[in-house]
Amino acid sequence: MVIVMKPSAPTAIIEKIKQKMLSLGCEVHESKGTDRTLLGLVGDTRKINPSQIEANEHVERLIRVMHPFKLASRDFHPEDTVVKLDGVTIGNGSLVMMAGPCAVESEDQLMDIACNVRRLGARMLRGGAFKPRTSPYSFQGMGEEGLKLLKKAKEVTGMPVVSEAMDQANFDMVAEYVDLIQIGARNMQNFALLKQAGKSGKPILLKRGMSATVEEFLMSAEYVLAQGNPNVVLCERGIRTFETYTRNTLDLSAVPVIKELSHLPVVVDPSHGTGKWTLVEPMSKAAVAVGADGLIVEVHNQPEEAVSDGAQSLKYDNFQRLMDTVQKIYAVR
Repeated sequence: MVIVMKPSAPTAIIEKIKQKMLSLGCEVHESKGTDRTLLGLVGDTRKINPSQIEANEHVERLIRVMHPFKLASRDFHPEDTVVKLDGVTIGNGSLVMMAGPCAVESEDQLMDIACNVRRLGARMLRGGAFKPRTSPYSFQGMGEEGLKLLKKAKEVTGMPVVSEAMDQANFDMVAEYVDLIQIGARNMQNFALLKQAGKSGKPILLKRGMSATVEEFLMSAEYVLAQGNPNVVLCERGIRTFETYTRNTLDLSAVPVIKELSHLPVVVDPSHGTGKWTLVEPMSKAAVAVGADGLIVEVHNQPEEAVSDGAQSLKYDNFQRLMDTVQKIYAVR
């Protein structure tokens, strides 16, 4: 339920209504727009008498939110959320490019890639220090040493860093080194981890699970928001279907759907979405055209020697062409 106050509503009246709702056992989330204040109510609203609220001369209307996700709903928060990192904002009307290797392999490898993607226009550096792999025999990442290298790369390039926290045990360690903590597709419904992410207050990049519906995706975001952390960026990275030619099926329709339903920014991962570097550029162009707030792309200096996901990683010349193309599309969308 959302109480929409009139533009002229006095602060004292808004506070009085908030206290009344709190006394009835509801959580109250206040959202101030350019001309109106919204009071979002979460919890058991059966004790609330809607007619009493609507009778208040300072209340414009009462909205009953039908979606199971409340805090992530655009009804609760009509204006787009803007997530602010160290010098970079996501969701403010600009296109944010996140680029880097799938996995941190060495200092020389990371520094070369970081400096080159920064030169070509990337605003954030991505890189995996912990790697959740299908096979237990595959490279599992450098761990904390990889995080230290990512932090060093930030000091050299000035780019904020995004990297994945795989579980509750390493969450605080990752939070110490990076600016945007990724919750991967395999952990989208790891509710204990989501709660910890919410309590941390750190900006979170939440990836869609490989078999998750849009509603399930937004409900996972709700777990983070419900703990008091508003800094959530959603990432569409492909879902599992019957198709085998691509690694996943990149569901670009999810971008405008989420934009209708939610106020949270949405970025797209065309690298994991397709699994083939030749498909990354065309799907990036499509992602920007349908309204994505950014892209997270894998780039490697020697993809043929990459320890992880070399087949979907771009070389520098291909990344430069992608950057030139998507900026042109963004300028006219």
